[in-house]
Amino acid sequence: MGPVDTGQRRYWSEPVLTLCRELSTDLSGLAEKEAATRLKQWGTNRISDASHTTAIESFARQFRNPLVLVLIFAASISVFVGNGNEAAIIGLIVLASCLLSFSQEYAASKATEDLRRKISARVTCVRSGLEVTVPAEDIVPGDVVKLSAGNLIPADGVIMEAQDLNVSEAVLTGETFPVLKSPGTCTADTPLALRSNVVFAGTSVRSGTATILIAATGNRTEFAKIAKALERRMPETDFARGTRRFGALMTEIMLVIVIIVLVANLLLHRPLIDSLLFSLALAVGLTPELLPAIISVTLSRGARSMARRGVIVRRLEAIENLGSMDLLCTDKTGTLTEGVIRLDGCIDTDGKPSSDVRLWATLNATLQTGLKNALDEAIAAAAVTDARIAEYTKISEIPYDFIRKRLTVVVCAKSDASNDIIICKGAVGNVMECCSSVRVGDEVTQFDTQNREKLNAIFEEWSAQGYRVLGVAVRSSMRKPKYGRDDEAGMLFAGFLLFLDPPKAGVSDALTGLKSRGVAIKMITGDNRYVARHLAKTVGLKSEHVVTGEDIDQMTKNALFGKAGKTDLFVEINPNQKERVIEALRAHGHVVGYMGDGINDAPALHEADIGISVDTAVDVAREAADMILLKQDLGVLLRGIDDGRRTFANTMKYISITTSANFGNMISMAFASLFLPFLPLLAKQILLNNLLSSVPSLAIASDNVDPEQIETPRRWDIGSVRRFMISFGLVSSAFDFLTFGFLLYIMHSTTDTFRTAWFVESLITQLAIVLVVRTHFPFWKSRPGLVLSGLTFAIALLAVALPYLPYASSFGFVPLPLPVMLGLGGITALYLMVSEATKQLFFAHQQRRPGARRLHLKERTGRDR
Repeated sequence: MGPVDTGQRRYWSEPVLTLCRELSTDLSGLAEKEAATRLKQWGTNRISDASHTTAIESFARQFRNPLVLVLIFAASISVFVGNGNEAAIIGLIVLASCLLSFSQEYAASKATEDLRRKISARVTCVRSGLEVTVPAEDIVPGDVVKLSAGNLIPADGVIMEAQDLNVSEAVLTGETFPVLKSPGTCTADTPLALRSNVVFAGTSVRSGTATILIAATGNRTEFAKIAKALERRMPETDFARGTRRFGALMTEIMLVIVIIVLVANLLLHRPLIDSLLFSLALAVGLTPELLPAIISVTLSRGARSMARRGVIVRRLEAIENLGSMDLLCTDKTGTLTEGVIRLDGCIDTDGKPSSDVRLWATLNATLQTGLKNALDEAIAAAAVTDARIAEYTKISEIPYDFIRKRLTVVVCAKSDASNDIIICKGAVGNVMECCSSVRVGDEVTQFDTQNREKLNAIFEEWSAQGYRVLGVAVRSSMRKPKYGRDDEAGMLFAGFLLFLDPPKAGVSDALTGLKSRGVAIKMITGDNRYVARHLAKTVGLKSEHVVTGEDIDQMTKNALFGKAGKTDLFVEINPNQKERVIEALRAHGHVVGYMGDGINDAPALHEADIGISVDTAVDVAREAADMILLKQDLGVLLRGIDDGRRTFANTMKYISITTSANFGNMISMAFASLFLPFLPLLAKQILLNNLLSSVPSLAIASDNVDPEQIETPRRWDIGSVRRFMISFGLVSSAFDFLTFGFLLYIMHSTTDTFRTAWFVESLITQLAIVLVVRTHFPFWKSRPGLVLSGLTFAIALLAVALPYLPYASSFGFVPLPLPVMLGLGGITALYLMVSEATKQLFFAHQQRRPGARRLHLKERTGRDR
């Protein structure tokens, strides 16, 4: 008989031993074989993702476009009125277009899923009595999981053991402050926010340690139920907002044109079906229907390129924000410094080396079981073999947290089991708070103002030299059954620990590279002002204007808004203050990136437009980030920024193409239909034209990008898009009417010859404009990507050859006389020259526009998480 499914029961009201029996487990955990069996029984520990679709569902979605559905409906009607051949051709073109879009979107989604698997969370789990690391997705009911500060909780579970466990449950309850958790039971009707003996999936450990028994996984968790009920959506990014506004603009234009053309053609007594199909085909030609596919392909290609350079993207939309980023806020340790911290000295209050301070620091660092950190590892690595260390046994521990900023371990000498020694280590000021005396030489004196000032002077002197300094305090205590934070009082200040973390090699060059790309740098650190200022001067950052956490506590929201933009260094900052700083900088109109890897960085990572963490970061920081660096290096980030800007540039190329010749040609055709005695193109010809002109656009993602397009941050500017559309649309329409005049009044073309010639000229100009608008330079000075140029020339050759191919008559095409072809060639060449001149004038005018280089508050939204 298998274990009970506790996910459907009120397990928080049952004793842990009862749950263990129901789940057939104990403190030694499940056997690997049993865990594998349960994984098959209950499925992976993952919330069903509504956005994840099968290939069939993705293909079917292509046909949900209203225009496609109406076209299919209209084609079906044409079958009943005896026009089956044309209906079949239209149907095949629509099918080909949908297949094209589907193949790109589905390939992009699969590539994205592959990248996400690379950064899946891992959990410390007890299996067969041994602690092992397993993917969070493989956790099953009955597993015993170990938690410590910084861990994301993988599933719902009951606490078996805990020490000062504080959990952030804001994602479920909205409560900002961490909640204290401990073993026990709650009544069956206890609301979620008050279940003090249970931890929930999606929340995170802020401090302390715990061992939990997993009771519910995947869709049985409370997080899954709430997420499903709320149908959680990520806030709209700046780029997504711009894309939506562009789509709305094109839709408005399309509706107006289509309605006018349809009504006018009916008033001219043209056949209803032909008029309807023509109007709908115009709508398809005007609609940037491949925009979602182009964006998906471009973003996924950008993500793969960034992955090869050591940047894993968790949210594809964030690539655009990375390219738009103009301000990077970063922590100090590991980003600007080597991150390999070395213990350089254990000194007493007289500034002399002390073996006692080293012993106490080593006991504190090596016996603590909470948050893993580089400082404790440095102490352990520098520990000198000392027979005295083996003489002590750990009694208790008061874990580190970011409020106290200290860690306490209680030990006792094996020779004296009745007396304990409380050893406290942490930020100098915070350790001083719990001291009432100080050891000076061999004497113990009261910790008065004079002694405090003396010690602060020593602390500032070491800090100004670039040392990270911690304080150590001790006191004796009679044995107690339990120790807590209240025991951090009446202590003796014993001395200092000095750590060195030198600037990272090449960091100055990386900072220069960021500045040259228009990205300003601000340091936000919990370290003291002296260390931060010393490092800033060493690596070439400004350090004149410094704001401390204490200063921020005294500021109103408006005061911080006014101060943030002028500040170079934010020092002695706590997690909530980091979040406030990021919020203030974003309110200035900056696209803000934040780089961090600790528990205290999670709020800021959430608040920033682009959260950046590293593969070795704590779980909660990785989960909060949009991008994960496989190497904590600003050089890697610099390459990621370039990739982000390339991605943005290539996406905007498709926008430019859609709003130039394509737009102009469709507008020209709409107006021409009102004055010509026949439709300028048949519906099937318009759809074929649209399909063929779209093919080269699929290679936009791999196109080369001019260096100047990655030199500065890029943002959506819907006003610029509108001006671009009008400028190039007018040029395109002017040459369209020139072509109409040439065909009607010079060549005296028949209806079929007119349509064929206009189809060829329209398609070639749409292909040619790709090469013009893809670069701000003269098009002959910028080399397009191999695939883009190959597809463009291949489709151009097909356009010229199409009237002469077999079955051309099925589309209403006829062979074109040589004079017509030569005339079309001349018009196309002239169109290219005028378009190039228009482009140079347009971008020159853009540069002269007031505020062209400035970010506009009303245009930015970022993301408000």
